[in-house]
Amino acid sequence: MHIFTIGYEGATQSALIDALKSAAVTLLADVRAVPLSRRPGFSKNVLAAGLREAGIDYIGLKALGTPPEGREAARKHNFQKLADVYAGQLELPEALAQMAQLRALAVERPTVLLCFERDPACCHRSLLAHAAMPEARISHLYA
Repeated sequence: MHIFTIGYEGATQSALIDALKSAAVTLLADVRAVPLSRRPGFSKNVLAAGLREAGIDYIGLKALGTPPEGREAARKHNFQKLADVYAGQLELPEALAQMAQLRALAVERPTVLLCFERDPACCHRSLLAHAAMPEARISHLYA
């Protein structure tokens, strides 16, 4: 299995779509707890529409997002606290169900995990990829 991740920090929607097309991604899994953005083109509905035009499907998996305490830890560059908070999030029934859904989809088609943070080492999407698909090869894309 191969899973991709991407952060849209500093990117445009078109650059993000180009990166996804270059990697032959056909499904974007939005793993933000709050799928809204001040960056043009990255709020859920606008992003989904742009992806659809490019032939890429969209799924929102909010239960796999980072809770507020984890986002605060990430902003403060406290990555151990982010990991601890996020591990608790992944134990919730909704998160377990969405992880199973994500895994089933990623087995079938090239899938990317999307969040804001550009650096995957500073974001929960790397933690998610390792937790949900420990045997997967993980590639980080940049827009």
